[in-house]
Amino acid sequence: MALGKYDPERIENKWQDEWNSSRCFEVEVDPSRPKYYVLEMFPYPSGKIHMGHVRNYSIADVVARYKRMRGFNVLHPMGWDAFGLPAENAAIKNKSHPAQWTYGNIAEMRAQLKRLGYSYDWRRELATCRPEYYKWEQLFFLKFLEKGLVYRKNSPVNWCGSCQTVLANEQVEDGRCWRCDSEVEQKQLEQWFLRITAYADELLDDLKMLEGGWPERVLTMQRNWIGRSVGAQVKFQVKGMDEVVEVFTTRPDTLCGATFMSLAAEHPLVEKLIAGSPEAEKVRAFCRDVANMDRIKRGADDLEKEGVFTGAYCINPLTGREMPIHVANFVLMGYGTGAVMAVPAHDQRDFEFARKYDLPMRVVIQPKGETLNPAAMTAAYADPGILVNSGEFDGLENEKAKETIVARLAERNLAKPTVNYRLRDWNISRQRFWGAPIPVVYCEKCGIVGVPPEDLPVRLPEDAVMRTDGKSPLPFMDSFAQASCPKCGGPARRETDTMDTFVESSWYFLRYTSARLDTAPFDAAALKYWAPVDQYIGGIEHAILHLLYARFFTKILRDEGYPVSDEPFAHLLTQGMVLKDGAKMSKSKGNVVDPNAMIGRYGADATRLFILFASPPEKDLEWSDAGIEGAYRFLGRIWRLVEELEGALVAVKPCAPVEGELSPRAKDLRRKEHDTVRRVTRDIENAFQFNTAVAALMELVNELYAAKDELRTRPEGPRVLSSAVATTLALLSPVAPHLCEELWQVLGHATHLSEEPWPLHDEAALARDEVEVVVQVNGKVRGRAKLATDASEEEVRSVALGLENVAKHLEGKEIAKIVLIPGKLVSIVAR
Repeated sequence: MALGKYDPERIENKWQDEWNSSRCFEVEVDPSRPKYYVLEMFPYPSGKIHMGHVRNYSIADVVARYKRMRGFNVLHPMGWDAFGLPAENAAIKNKSHPAQWTYGNIAEMRAQLKRLGYSYDWRRELATCRPEYYKWEQLFFLKFLEKGLVYRKNSPVNWCGSCQTVLANEQVEDGRCWRCDSEVEQKQLEQWFLRITAYADELLDDLKMLEGGWPERVLTMQRNWIGRSVGAQVKFQVKGMDEVVEVFTTRPDTLCGATFMSLAAEHPLVEKLIAGSPEAEKVRAFCRDVANMDRIKRGADDLEKEGVFTGAYCINPLTGREMPIHVANFVLMGYGTGAVMAVPAHDQRDFEFARKYDLPMRVVIQPKGETLNPAAMTAAYADPGILVNSGEFDGLENEKAKETIVARLAERNLAKPTVNYRLRDWNISRQRFWGAPIPVVYCEKCGIVGVPPEDLPVRLPEDAVMRTDGKSPLPFMDSFAQASCPKCGGPARRETDTMDTFVESSWYFLRYTSARLDTAPFDAAALKYWAPVDQYIGGIEHAILHLLYARFFTKILRDEGYPVSDEPFAHLLTQGMVLKDGAKMSKSKGNVVDPNAMIGRYGADATRLFILFASPPEKDLEWSDAGIEGAYRFLGRIWRLVEELEGALVAVKPCAPVEGELSPRAKDLRRKEHDTVRRVTRDIENAFQFNTAVAALMELVNELYAAKDELRTRPEGPRVLSSAVATTLALLSPVAPHLCEELWQVLGHATHLSEEPWPLHDEAALARDEVEVVVQVNGKVRGRAKLATDASEEEVRSVALGLENVAKHLEGKEIAKIVLIPGKLVSIVAR
């Protein structure tokens, strides 16, 4: 055949051109075929793909190609999460428009993805910064505004001075901006919110639908973030003031044990409580420090508990005792009411705080048969028990006491049953230019007025000049900011905030189903056919950001009448990171591996093969130069195998039937071929274990090399060898598609390998004429015997007992029992 040297660049360019010209990965709705929608979280167009991208997209591409070969109508699209701060910052630096930077990066990254041979339907490509995309997002906003799911209010917000914008709570990490790592401060601003809390119960309850399809870790993170708690709202009168502190508690049974009150640093009562008191400046300083702490860190169990006394007291509504009011760093304004009744004997955080500041502790729940001494306790007692020191409620089991105490306080209008959530409404206002404009105007006469749907999209101005101070230019552009009121026709001012970029990524997966439709956001028939996404792939870092928002958006759109399911992603795979020298790749660490360099040196197939073989997809992967070199050598070995079998191979399908008598070597190769099909299919189908699938293929290639010289001279040899080679190429093609397509063509096939059906193993080909049976004596291996597969039990026993080493270990002993596992084991128990 004289194939010549394996040349990845030539082969890969050839097949990428062929796939493009034949449009073989483009799909349409086809109700006669089962659909499969596989999707990776789309990238931000930063200018270059990194190895994390390569891993994510290679995993998805194997799934897409495999499912096509299994007969599914596969939707596998790609697009760009194109709005955001990096484009704006780059435009400021380069004195250009963000669109110029963004579209240039998209072109570069698109070329890189095509060079890797991913099987995308590029007709469906979208970029969220295009008006034809965000037009529909603006329409959704207006619909949500009509229904009260969007609202505007003055609120304390996380403000990044460097990025000059508000951040959602989820975008603040350790008190710093998730984008630029600058310290975040608290600021009061009028902001737009999406009422995600209206769906809190459904978002929580529907996680049950995803069990088995999503990683349990992600489900747990979402359950904790939503944080539903059933309890009571209780009122505490402030001593000497006409003010009430309201608390939410899940433990009203411990109310008689409440000995002090803890407030969040942001609580609106703090200033009233400290006004004119000697503690005022100390409390204000403490509040400033705490308010700028990371919200998640403040709620962590291992946080060092700190606080300051306000000088004020409140009254316990059940006991009438005075309770000192403190400000504490572990109390969050965003959870409950921002106030906590402190019961140090029965809550560990309160226990630690009380011990640190020498505050009183009162036991009100006793375990049955025990007496707790507050002075001797080393930790809070939070388990069930019987009420003590609780007046008329003494002797009640604590669960029963919860209802009784709340009912008693409710008679005096001091408590009511309440369900509380950790989840807060989603702040979507961003004071930046490069985002989707919020489609409302402010009219002095009419107030807030939505832009009429027929006037959408509200476009970002193409002539905007980025400001060197980092502020958005929109408020300073009269051509954009000045508008007419759609209601009265009078002068109005356009909203100059733009939407959080997570809004765009909350529905893009649905737009792919009809990405070029210009009369509606979705074609109903296409949406009904393709949704939901069958397999979604992306990073764990999006567990309580994008994944929660996408679930929320899907439910809103369902309630707007779009034919979508209750959940957007049936299955989720969160792939591990790509590491180098034990650390995540980053420029600052100097350990970045450039995909372009790897593709240039080893080819796309070898890069894909290594990154899929080196680790199971859900685990972190340690980059290895030797590993990718090994992947390249393995592909070269397959190339040489086909070349060395010149004249002995014929164009047969995988697992081709073979007539006539087979030699032992032919039977062994055929058995290995069918066993490999079984193993690879199982590993991909059940758990995407591509690493073990590739390992099985390497074993098959080894068997081909061992058998080729003998079999090429036998009558059945060419067909047996050809079948095994064809099977190798078919099974490997989702991982290394270019090489496999080329060799498939070399074998004489006129079809594309990607259009061939997936091989199916034949159980009959797996049968063995002889099996090796292990023989144990008292649990230790003492011999092995070759036996016919249809040997009787008596024959098996006779052969096993006749083995020399077995007989030796039975000398002087009496056989108590012989256990047979057909085809595998003879276990002899002797005394």
